[in-house]
Amino acid sequence: MEENLIVCTGLQKRFGNAAALRKVDLTVGRGKIVGLLGPNGSGKTTLIKLLCGLLQPTAGEIRIDGQAPGPYTKSIVSYLPDRMYFADWMTANDLMDFFEDFYKDFRRQKAEAMCAALGLQMNQRIKTMSKGTKEKLQLILVMSREAQLYLLDEPIAGVDPAARDFILDTILGNYNENGTVVISTHLISDVEKVLDEVIFLKKGEVVRQDTVDHIRETEGKSVDALFREVFRTVPYGEYMPHPREWDCAAHAPEKLEPPARAENQEGGDAQ
Repeated sequence: MEENLIVCTGLQKRFGNAAALRKVDLTVGRGKIVGLLGPNGSGKTTLIKLLCGLLQPTAGEIRIDGQAPGPYTKSIVSYLPDRMYFADWMTANDLMDFFEDFYKDFRRQKAEAMCAALGLQMNQRIKTMSKGTKEKLQLILVMSREAQLYLLDEPIAGVDPAARDFILDTILGNYNENGTVVISTHLISDVEKVLDEVIFLKKGEVVRQDTVDHIRETEGKSVDALFREVFRTVPYGEYMPHPREWDCAAHAPEKLEPPARAENQEGGDAQ
């Protein structure tokens, strides 16, 4: 068993001329809940699909428990996609059969107990369930495996606050304590309370990887506040320094003055 569960080295993924990930280097240990944080389009889903083996890297490499994505890693990874992928005609009982056939580490008794607590009927067809119930059922199935790595892609997006609490409580109460959970989201304030570590992805690059406690101690702010600062969108017309100026700008006065307007040779304003 490798000390680091996930190791990515020089990882790149391109779709045609568009770079989804650019030279990602990171390591993730065991027994953690890690937030993969970034705005839409930052590369979160691409990274998760690479870890699942659903996509192949353009360059670089991935190791999960010391091995490249393949049959072994699929047997130790439990994946929650960002959308429902089961057939509408299936019932909750059908899904239990499906998971029991495919995954040796699936704990059916645990899944049925969570469904009973939710008041979900085992013979109810998916097409008759609400969107929130479908997402809860899918999460129950994923978290009922004794996996080493849980990859949850936007598990709380599009659900109401009460459903978010159920989802987070389900994650906290049911993951393998020797395994690691990676939660992809841009809704930081809702998940921050359960995270041990965060990875900030911006335009396909890791801009920060740190523990939640260290961020609070060194930055004097929450992860959510730091996220808003790092991924701040500049309103149209507001001056911000060029990326090459970031180090200098960090020590500049809080309010940055826009550069002086250019003047023509006669001293008047440029047209």
